[in-house]
Amino acid sequence: MHIHILGICGTFMGGLAIMAKQMGHHVTGSDQNVYPPMSTQLEEQGIALMKGYSPANLEPAPDLVVVGNAISRGNPEIEAVLNRGLAYTSGPQWLYCYVLKSAWVLAVAGTHGKTTTSSMLAWILESAGLKPGFLIGGVPLNFGLSARLGDGRFFVVEADEYDTAFFDKRSKFVHYRPRTAVLNNLEFDHADIFSDLASIQRQFHHLIRSIPGNGLVIAPEMDENLGEVLQMGCWTPVEKTILEQRSENAVWQADLLAPDGSRFGLNHGGRPCGIVEWNLTGRHNVMNALSAIAAAHHAGVSPEEAAVALSSFKNVRRRLEVRACIDGITLYDDFAHHPTAIATTLEGLRARVHNARIIAVLEPRSNTMRMGVHADTLAESLKTADQSIIFQPEDLGWDAEQAIRGAKRVAVYRSLDAIIDRLTKDTRPGDHVVFMSNGSFGGIHQKVEDALRAAFVGSAALSVGA
Repeated sequence: MHIHILGICGTFMGGLAIMAKQMGHHVTGSDQNVYPPMSTQLEEQGIALMKGYSPANLEPAPDLVVVGNAISRGNPEIEAVLNRGLAYTSGPQWLYCYVLKSAWVLAVAGTHGKTTTSSMLAWILESAGLKPGFLIGGVPLNFGLSARLGDGRFFVVEADEYDTAFFDKRSKFVHYRPRTAVLNNLEFDHADIFSDLASIQRQFHHLIRSIPGNGLVIAPEMDENLGEVLQMGCWTPVEKTILEQRSENAVWQADLLAPDGSRFGLNHGGRPCGIVEWNLTGRHNVMNALSAIAAAHHAGVSPEEAAVALSSFKNVRRRLEVRACIDGITLYDDFAHHPTAIATTLEGLRARVHNARIIAVLEPRSNTMRMGVHADTLAESLKTADQSIIFQPEDLGWDAEQAIRGAKRVAVYRSLDAIIDRLTKDTRPGDHVVFMSNGSFGGIHQKVEDALRAAFVGSAALSVGA
């Protein structure tokens, strides 16, 4: 079958392309922005990519067109699909019909931590010899790719609440019909498609309605928003998780054995059952791990096995990923783009580096951020950093300087070059610089790294000359 994918360079759609290729289909695709790393990954799989959208990309006519949710009416290629009467479907619907329908689906949903928790869960199952398939919105470093078919028994999917396609405005995750569902947390996000928190809660309840009675829902004990969703009606057993507290309602509990979360004890049903020692930090990652362990247990993996597996977990690209260390200055790349994620990322780093100086550099790039929904809480989310820089591009829909007025140690810059210049001049050995964005941030990571290396070589040359 010839499958053509519109919006193929998105992480989700690119993952579908890889799996379709693994299934033996002839796969092509188009996207407005064809660039690494996804373009490289797809080309290595022998998938033909077309840059830009055009009716000509549909020659010869594919057997099926899979439409990404970034595609809107008026796009010349989708207009040609409709006018020619070509068969088409959404990415989530294709995933269910061709991959998930016959598998034990383990879905990870929530506002934060979906990618990390999905990656942990896939790695636990892999370590237990279960050879899971997975589709994850990032690249787990243990696997080196974002999607694979597996052996067909178990499939881990990052379950996004964003809408499905221009012709299907339900959340993606309602298509997946999981047997095991992790609900990590729930906050207001995606203001471009959701009017309020209640509208997101309704979509989460649609997900709950699809989980069978012999399935399992895993949720944190202390999340009131998810508690309200469950109170709307739940026909599936629920297991709760909790950190550093005891609760009769929480089957899964964790206790920090190191303040930064790099070592923690695991307790299941009142019974100690393992210790995790790993390279990750932060209370949020301990909670992510607890959910992954609980989900793997439902699939037959003991907590003890899961704890051992997580000790070799390598995290995901762009999750506080160290990009470079230059003259004692450490540069990180992080995907955080919501105030809660920003705060927890910085808190986790603070617990690791103690009194060392942290410089946070933020690009408000997500649709919700660009609309200014979180503008009033942005400065508070950065408070753990010693210094913070917010980049304000010309087309940002609100005034960042006005939003942070009165905040200490926070500056707004309207030029990437100015940010690079400041970081090159002001950083010193021992500093930790965290770039936070859900996009490429104009390549600032590499530009700062290059500038620091050049400055270091220059200062070393002066020192030798002296």
